[in-house]
Amino acid sequence: MKLKIKVILLIVLIISLFRVSFILLNDKNIYHETKKDVKGVITYIKKDNDKIVFDIKSDNKYRITTYNKFNYNLGDKLLVSGVFINPSDNTVFNLFNYRKYLLSKNIKEISNNPKIELISKNKNILYLLKNKMIKHIEKYKTRKYLKAFVMGDTSDFEEDIKESYRSVGISHLLAISGMHVGVFLLILNFLLKKVKYKYIIVFMFLLLFLFITNFSESLMRCTLFMFLNHLNKKFKLKIDNIYVIILTGSILLLINPYLIYSVGFLFSVIITFFIILSRKLLENKSYFRKTLIISVICFLASIPILTYYFFSINLLTPIFNLLFVPIVSFIIFPLGLITFIFPFFDNLYFFILNIFEYLVLVMSKIKILSFVIAKPSIYIFILYYLFLYLSIKVNEKYILFFVVVLIFNINAKFFILDPEIIFLDVGQGDSTVIILPQGKTILVDTGGIFMSNSSVVKNKTIPYLNSRGINNIDLLILTHGDYDHMGEAKTLLDNIKVGKVLINKGDINKLEEDILNYNNAKIVDNNYVIDNHELLFLNDKIYDNENSNSIVTYLNIKNNNILLMGDADKIVENNIINEYNLPKMDILKVGHHGSNTSSDINFIKNTDPVYSVISVGKNNRYGHPNKTVLDTLKYSNILRTDKNGSIRFIFKQNMVNKIDCKPYIIVER
Repeated sequence: MKLKIKVILLIVLIISLFRVSFILLNDKNIYHETKKDVKGVITYIKKDNDKIVFDIKSDNKYRITTYNKFNYNLGDKLLVSGVFINPSDNTVFNLFNYRKYLLSKNIKEISNNPKIELISKNKNILYLLKNKMIKHIEKYKTRKYLKAFVMGDTSDFEEDIKESYRSVGISHLLAISGMHVGVFLLILNFLLKKVKYKYIIVFMFLLLFLFITNFSESLMRCTLFMFLNHLNKKFKLKIDNIYVIILTGSILLLINPYLIYSVGFLFSVIITFFIILSRKLLENKSYFRKTLIISVICFLASIPILTYYFFSINLLTPIFNLLFVPIVSFIIFPLGLITFIFPFFDNLYFFILNIFEYLVLVMSKIKILSFVIAKPSIYIFILYYLFLYLSIKVNEKYILFFVVVLIFNINAKFFILDPEIIFLDVGQGDSTVIILPQGKTILVDTGGIFMSNSSVVKNKTIPYLNSRGINNIDLLILTHGDYDHMGEAKTLLDNIKVGKVLINKGDINKLEEDILNYNNAKIVDNNYVIDNHELLFLNDKIYDNENSNSIVTYLNIKNNNILLMGDADKIVENNIINEYNLPKMDILKVGHHGSNTSSDINFIKNTDPVYSVISVGKNNRYGHPNKTVLDTLKYSNILRTDKNGSIRFIFKQNMVNKIDCKPYIIVER
């Protein structure tokens, strides 16, 4: 390769890395709120139960959510009037960050339920085509697969189906990728084999496909890579494909450095890089052996991304890919294209897809080699790829180091040395995680959002524990039978291993009755010791209401006094200070979300907390926390999940060494 070309490649790479580094080091969520009118064209629409989410593009791109009647189509020009803000970061450590996801789509501001007016209907031929395709697909029973394969839209898939694909490790088969493009190009090359400048038609098709799929990250990578490869051959530059894929990723990051936050972009570029790097391993191999090697390489290359974003892997994934990749490549995807053109195949396609989904669901139940893996630090992330690169390029023995790093991450919970207490942001509810050395885990309450399809346990609690490498709970304490404290206890017990469950004394309601049907559940009767830490349950009286019967838990971690009040009221508080000689509290979990039924002034004077933690939902309808309560607590450091997000205390030696909050935003005045 010529020196000049090498220098150009190096400069592009350095500039893109500099831009990405600058973004990563300076990216802060500084809150902006602006009331304005935005005129723009609709580029994306998603129907989600009772709401419509759509994007409009003017000078910038905006995401809009509306709960009103919506009769607009792609390409229509709208006037949107309302308050525009920047989206929130994740409020639970390690989990999905909506703001960064939108940044990867070039969206920096959102608006909820603004006023919407039509300026003009769409006349753009490309949007007319796309609208016709959407309308055409909506008639099919198999529309969710046709949308995925033709439009690059997987939003219609049920969550359990998506989860089964993720569990088996084949969710990439639903995303538009090189495999799908390869089938399209095979068809095009066959149809255009006698056309002189067919490559122009091919690239025009790819550009149209990019538009149809809303500029899917993996398709952008694929299209740009093919275009650069074509130039490479056309001008006989003799640039190795490994440099072409590096240049491809660098150019895309120069265009949008926020693509570094896109899982699809990372998967596409990194996996392609390692497949190209492994090409010598594929020489003179049979189809089966070549497919197996590619499957293994893809799996190894995906492990760092899977552990960083999803906290689990299934070691059977390469075997599953051997089965499912040919099925999708030669049956499911091609038949989808045929069905899109010839609707009378819809019933047959529906039948085949049902068999396919059933097979995926069956395979997803095979958990024998499925592991929860802690989210790696960026340094561990880099180590993974360094050892994988060396094992392919230098000596296969380096794979041992890759495996060592993997084993370390699988067993990360055993390397937890300092106890922690985490007050999870679960909205208007309570859920507290206590992590002791070597990953021994106590969960106090599960939270629960009444009349909601969203599961706090599945979306927050279990993923957070998994992100720490924790796949079981040693003790679950359910302070009382209100839905916002134990509404998801059954879901938790059905989805993660729990050692022992304790519920409060008093009358048993339906929620508590369901939990007592589990063999490991019982009514609290005495104190509990776990990992040399004694939990004292202070509320031993029985009252005539559920809140008063809350389990009140005291524990001491490295000479730090912690008191968790549940929804206990002022009567309980006074009984506790009369019965026990309580020490001053380092951390008080404030009773009943800061309601005026709790936090009596005498109780607060007696406990004199250094930190007062209030678990409360943002803009909740109860007006929690009460202003009087906040005044009572004013001499302590008040931390609130509605303001601070999840709150974590890490205990080192004889003090709270670190307090970590996951804020919604940094407010810029």
